[in-house]
Amino acid sequence: MESSRARRRRVPLLCIALAALVVVGGTAAGTVYVQAQAHPREAAVSSSSATPSEVAASGEASVEPVTRPTVDRAALLADAMESVSVPDGAELSVAVLDMESGESAAFGDGSFDTASIVKVDVLAALLLQAQDAGRELTSAEKTYATAMIENSDNASTSALWETIGRAEGLAAANERLGLTATEGGEGMLWGLTQTTAADQLTLLQQVFGDDSELSEASRAYLRGLMGRIAVDQRWGVSAVADGSQWALKNGWLPRSTTGLWDINSIGRVTVDGRDCLVAVLSDGNATKAEGVALVEAAARAAVSVFAGD
Repeated sequence: MESSRARRRRVPLLCIALAALVVVGGTAAGTVYVQAQAHPREAAVSSSSATPSEVAASGEASVEPVTRPTVDRAALLADAMESVSVPDGAELSVAVLDMESGESAAFGDGSFDTASIVKVDVLAALLLQAQDAGRELTSAEKTYATAMIENSDNASTSALWETIGRAEGLAAANERLGLTATEGGEGMLWGLTQTTAADQLTLLQQVFGDDSELSEASRAYLRGLMGRIAVDQRWGVSAVADGSQWALKNGWLPRSTTGLWDINSIGRVTVDGRDCLVAVLSDGNATKAEGVALVEAAARAAVSVFAGD
């Protein structure tokens, strides 16, 4: 996704002789800010009459590197999550990535039931298989895919779960996509696939990033479906987005053994011109509404670690 943040204005070449030039570079130890200060004889060159070659020949800039520690996003996220009230018995994990800088952070760990967020992974697996076969999705597959993502239709998901080869097919796709901690549910229990927030962030990068096993056409197709979620399912990470600047998939599942809810949300959101990928997983929620509120609070906290940059 292209960022809508305003670009900085370029400084005219002839102004170099009159002002300090700041160049930013990266090192393993942190971000290095290099300040180039004009020599006195450079400043004597008239900005109205000097040519670029005269400015360059008037003297070389002195370089004074200054190292500043990189921002600890994980620590910022941990601090932000202190404002999120997690109900007794509930568990929560969240991961976020800023698409412009590539920086990311995660809070919490452990595996969670995917519930319906696995449907993004199922469609990614189907698209990979179609790419390998050099074919387009069939009309039936497209019908199932639309219902599965936009309306979270379970029957359509079961049909495509069979098509990709169930858990074995999902595992083969995930090995290529880079998901290392996701295990498909047994038999037809695709909703009990186990995953982590970090793995879901990796999946989102495959869908919304440019460096992907999925073709450009496959990514565009999946993104389009995730941007047309049914109105009654537009909650979760989309709650922090600017207007309609979101694409998501939610998952919700009441566990029959406990009566408690799994509530998950993954997607891309735009906040103050910044595009972020966010994955929030939770379980042990007393009600669906309580889980939705928890997930949205965690999503807000996650995106806040990049605010003001």
